[in-house]
Amino acid sequence: MLKRSVTLSMILVALLLLTIAPMTSAQDVEISLLQWSHFVPRYDEWFDEYAADWGEENGVGVTVVHIALSELNGNLAAAIDAGDGPTLIELLFSPASFIEGLHDLSDVNAQAQELYGDILSTCSATSYLPINDTWYGYTHGYVPDPGDYDIAMWSEVGYPAGPATYEDLLVGGAAIRDQFGVPLGIGMSPELDSNMAMRAIMWSYGASVQDENENVVLNSPETIAALEYGAQLFEDAMSPEVFGWTAASNNQGLISGDLSYILNSISAYRSLQKIDEDAAANIGFTPALEGPAGAFASSHVWQIYVIPTYVEGAELEAAKQFLLDHTGNYADATFNSELYNFPCRPDAVEDGVLEGWLAEDPFGSVPADKLEVLAGAGEWGVHLGYPGVANPAISQVFSENIIPNMFAVVARGETTPEDAVEEATERVNAIFEDWRERGLVGGGEEMEDE
Repeated sequence: MLKRSVTLSMILVALLLLTIAPMTSAQDVEISLLQWSHFVPRYDEWFDEYAADWGEENGVGVTVVHIALSELNGNLAAAIDAGDGPTLIELLFSPASFIEGLHDLSDVNAQAQELYGDILSTCSATSYLPINDTWYGYTHGYVPDPGDYDIAMWSEVGYPAGPATYEDLLVGGAAIRDQFGVPLGIGMSPELDSNMAMRAIMWSYGASVQDENENVVLNSPETIAALEYGAQLFEDAMSPEVFGWTAASNNQGLISGDLSYILNSISAYRSLQKIDEDAAANIGFTPALEGPAGAFASSHVWQIYVIPTYVEGAELEAAKQFLLDHTGNYADATFNSELYNFPCRPDAVEDGVLEGWLAEDPFGSVPADKLEVLAGAGEWGVHLGYPGVANPAISQVFSENIIPNMFAVVARGETTPEDAVEEATERVNAIFEDWRERGLVGGGEEMEDE
């Protein structure tokens, strides 16, 4: 059932800001939502019931359709091209490259700020474009990406708490493969988990695609060092399967006991809990691993609602109200995701509630405080465009899988780190220049080739 905070938030919105027109009381207003099939099925069950209850209380017809995450971008593109489609579409990565077909949601983000407090930087960076002062999305949640490791195997090679640094990962991972024949599961293929893992290595080695001012800085000694590390990690501790990785591969490998370490959200662990409680008790978690430049990991995904420009009138206002009220019920959203969804606005969840769940997992972790490591995710979890914003160019670099492909060709010995980064930088520069010409990316000082 909806909490009283839903009704209260509607009243506060009307009193605090008048930038959104009052929602019509007519019964024929309808909104439709297209979003991913959540990795934790319990969340979709809760969300569908919540949406139906919200619609009944607000006199709005609500339809929710869930699809595979790989189909979201294509559906958004098709809807924008057709000028017709769902009211709200939920993406898992920055949709900045679609900005020209999306409503500016500055008003609803401002109201969320008034109602629920500050937004975390990993969330604002995936929905706000500073160059034109536009909130092209509404990011309500993010998902931490800890390391998941086999406690027994890592204990046998001297790391009972798992690896803490990339050097630990290399040394311990190699020892486990030599002793048990079990490799690490860090992907180097054109898919989302590989994109996240390879960026984590880069950031921890002091490398990045762009700087804080949106200048391309990929071609650097730090990137070359990260590529050399990735090649050594593959050679010493992994297997060729990582070049054919899919988004499900590391989950499946962890569940089957065929991988000693993966970089992923807790969804694989939650699945294992339901299959084999003893095996799940043998899984531990680490924060971002530390490299020469620090400890960084990308958030696993972000939950970002967008509203295409073809949505108008009462349908648009109802959609914005839905976004605000959903945030007002984020304790329920987090709980029913089995602590997978974290709130982008922490103050939307009563103080101490999330911390209490992490200290004593309501879903049966052994030990009960196993997930406490996630409490620091807001400190070590960053976004795809770090240290800049997730602008349209960064979004395109991600969708073209340039970073994991760069690591893969070096790890397979097909080219040198220097040549791989030079080729990747040429493509990245072209992408950035195209978006700069459209006025949607800042910077402009291309790094000279080394």
